[in-house]
Amino acid sequence: MPQDDPKTLVSTAWLATHLRDPDLRVIDASWYLPDMARNARAEYDAAHIPGARFFDIDEISDQRSSLPHMAPTPEKFISRLRAMGIGDGHQVVIYDGHGIFSAPRVWWTFRLMGKTDVAVLDGGLPKWLAEGRETEDMPPIVKDRHMTVQRQAALVKDVTQVAASSKLGDFEIVDARAPGRFRGEEPEPRPGLRAGHIPNSRNLFHRDLITPEGTMKSPDALRALFEAAGVDLAKPVISTCGSGISAAILDLALERIGHRAHSVYDGSWAEWGMYGDLKVAKG
Repeated sequence: MPQDDPKTLVSTAWLATHLRDPDLRVIDASWYLPDMARNARAEYDAAHIPGARFFDIDEISDQRSSLPHMAPTPEKFISRLRAMGIGDGHQVVIYDGHGIFSAPRVWWTFRLMGKTDVAVLDGGLPKWLAEGRETEDMPPIVKDRHMTVQRQAALVKDVTQVAASSKLGDFEIVDARAPGRFRGEEPEPRPGLRAGHIPNSRNLFHRDLITPEGTMKSPDALRALFEAAGVDLAKPVISTCGSGISAAILDLALERIGHRAHSVYDGSWAEWGMYGDLKVAKG
């Protein structure tokens, strides 16, 4: 069992012990790709960890952008979280119905807003259910809680910054997509996107960071995976993926191994693959 850390990753046993703590808040951040044929909100309504609030990744986003689920503005984040009864002084634990897939994205969003007392549930809802732990189908009783945020601009990168880093090599760019998509051998699931990857980026498939049991691998194993992928961990890292969801799994893993200089390319391949004037590498 990995060491529990309320700022990165906690076990199901840790959550069960602290579930009734007055300042603990649990979030169901489930989100699924269309080909997964699952409805996150319906599953939450049917059964969730007691007290959990549902975080709609697509709705709590910057919907002024044509790109999918871009990070919300601080004002929207505050509004939605206060409506959930989550605010200053709360310890937050985030899980998803896949195991470890979309929960790290919401963990990263909290950190982007300057909130660090937040952790991902290791193994997520599948592990919780496999252990026979309690669930409920009733919404929680919500009380408004004041929230202040301080956006951490260094934790997110835009296309101009990523393009510069691709040329200069001052950041390591690490892509969490499947190897076939990274190499340009498989088509992108979103129509209209070119195949391939950002020039001079590395590939570390997000599923390789997860054990067969659905938990995150040990810090030593995570470090070895980054090094095997050719990532120079002495450099700051920009993570990327298809649309900014699984990239955050890389950021959680980097935080687990003590690497602090990491950020997410929010537009990811949904943006880069769309623009013909941005170079694409294959192979």
